[in-house]
Amino acid sequence: MRDHRELRLDVWREACQHINIGAACEGISALLRDSVPLSRLAIFRVEAEHSLVARVAHAPADREPFGASSHDLDPASARRLSHWMRRAGPAAPNATGRFPQALAPLEIDDLGADARAFSLQLGKESAGVLVAVAEHGKRWHKRHEVLLANVKDALAAALANDRRIHEIAALREAAEADRRSLLRRLGRKEVVETIVGAHAGLRQVMERVNLICRSDAPVLLLGETGVGKEVIARAVHERSDRRAFPFIRVNCGAIPPELIDSQLFGHEKGAFTGAGEQRRGWFERADGGTLFLDEIGELPLDAQVRFLRVLQDLSIERVGGSDPVRVDVRVVAATHRDLAGMVQNGDFREDLWYRIAVFPILLPPLRDRLDDLRELAEHFVQRAATRFGLPPTALTDAHVALLRDYSWPGNIRELGAVMDRAVILGEGRCLEVDAALGFSGTRRATGPGRQVADSAPMETLDEAMRRHIIDTLRRTRGRIEGQGGAAELLDINPHTLRARMRKLAVDWKAYRSAETAHSFDALAARRLN
Repeated sequence: MRDHRELRLDVWREACQHINIGAACEGISALLRDSVPLSRLAIFRVEAEHSLVARVAHAPADREPFGASSHDLDPASARRLSHWMRRAGPAAPNATGRFPQALAPLEIDDLGADARAFSLQLGKESAGVLVAVAEHGKRWHKRHEVLLANVKDALAAALANDRRIHEIAALREAAEADRRSLLRRLGRKEVVETIVGAHAGLRQVMERVNLICRSDAPVLLLGETGVGKEVIARAVHERSDRRAFPFIRVNCGAIPPELIDSQLFGHEKGAFTGAGEQRRGWFERADGGTLFLDEIGELPLDAQVRFLRVLQDLSIERVGGSDPVRVDVRVVAATHRDLAGMVQNGDFREDLWYRIAVFPILLPPLRDRLDDLRELAEHFVQRAATRFGLPPTALTDAHVALLRDYSWPGNIRELGAVMDRAVILGEGRCLEVDAALGFSGTRRATGPGRQVADSAPMETLDEAMRRHIIDTLRRTRGRIEGQGGAAELLDINPHTLRARMRKLAVDWKAYRSAETAHSFDALAARRLN
C-alpha cells in the first residue's frame, strides 16, 4: 500500500493538471484503486442558491453512471441537502441500502454495494457531494473512509474550478451575445467603426492622426457639429499604445455645473449629501487609456482651472478627499466653437487653450467632402438595413445627384439620419431619398445659385418607423407572428417587434377590426403603383 502523503500529493497533482473535471475524476479514481476497494465514483454539483443538483463526473468512464444527472430541487429539499453538506462526517446507507433523507435528491439508493457519501467543501464554501461505491462483496472500513476524507479536498478544488470555468464560459457567451446585439443595433459588423473617406476627403486628417497617435500629447479636434469628431478621437485611441485600455467619452455640455467636479474627479464617501459611497471620476476610469472631452468649450471657468491643474500635475483630488491620486490619461478634446475667439472674450482660459491645442486637427464639413458622399451614403444604407431588419437596397446615380445638391448643415450626422429615413420609407424595395430629404424641413439646393424651399413638415425617425409598422399591421390585419405576419414581412424577431411597438405606442389589437383592416387588394395595388 502506498504512503498516504505520497498518494495525497499524486491526487492533488492529478486534480490540478486537468481542466475537465471528468478527466480529473478518472485519473484520481485510478490512483485510489491501489489503496481502497473502489469500484465507482461520482461527483455531484449542488447549487443550493439555484435549487439545482447535477452529476458532473463519474469514473470509470466506461461504466454506466449512477445517480441524478440533473434536476431542480424544491426549497425544502435544497435546505436539507445544504444543511447535510455543512456536516463533517461521511454518510453510509442503512441496512436497506438507503442513504439519509437529505441525500434523496442525488438518487443514489440501492447501489447494490457498500457506499459512502462525502461533502465536498473548499474552505467554507460547499461545492458538492462525492459518492464512492465499493467493489461487489467488499465493505468500506474506517481506514478507507479516512483516506477518502484526506483526498476529497482535491476533488472539491477540481469541482470549484469546473464551476468557475463554466461561469466564465457563460459570461463570455453573454458578452458575445451583447456584442452581437450592439452591432445589430448600430448596424455594424465590427465594434471599431469604419472611417469612410480615410483615403479621400479625410486623407489629410488621417495623416495627422497617424503622426500624433504614438505620442501622448493632447489633441484638439475642431469642426462643425456632426462632422465625426468622436470617430476620429477613437481612431487616435485605437492607433495608440493605449488601445488595450479604456476609451471614455464625456460630453462636457451635458454635465450640470454643480456635478462637474464629482463627475470628472470623483468623490469620497460623505463628501456631500447623497454621496453614500466613494466614486471614481472619469479621469480615474480612463487611467491608462484615453479621455475624450467632447464640447470642451462648455466647461465653466472654475472647472477649467481644475482641469488645467490635472493636465499639469497628472494627478487629481476627489471631492471631499485630501490625498492626490495619480492618473495616466491621454486627453483628446473636441469642440465646434471658436475657442480662440472665446479666449479673447474671456470665456475660455488662455493657459488651458495653449495646453490642449498642442496638436489641433480640423475636420472638414461634409459639403467639402462631396467625393466621399456616395461611399458614406452606401455605408449608412447598409447600417440602416441591418438595424431595421430590411433588405439592403442599391444607391443609384440619381440618388447621389440629389444628395450632392443638398447643403448638409448637419454634416455626416444628418446624412445618417436621412439615409435611415430613406431606407424606412422605401420599405426594403427602394430608397426614398427625395422624400427623406424633404423631411429635413430645411432649404435644399438644387444647383448653383438655386434653392427650393421644402414645405413638408419634418417627420422624426420614430414617427416614420411607427407609420411603417402600422401599415404592415393593417396589411396583416393585426397578425404579428407566423406565416404572413408582420414580423415575417418586416424580417424581424416577433419579440423585438413587440418591444418596438410598445416603445412607439402601437396597439396591434386596433388593427384586427374590420374597420381598420382595410382591403389587402387596395393596399397591394397602391404599392404596386
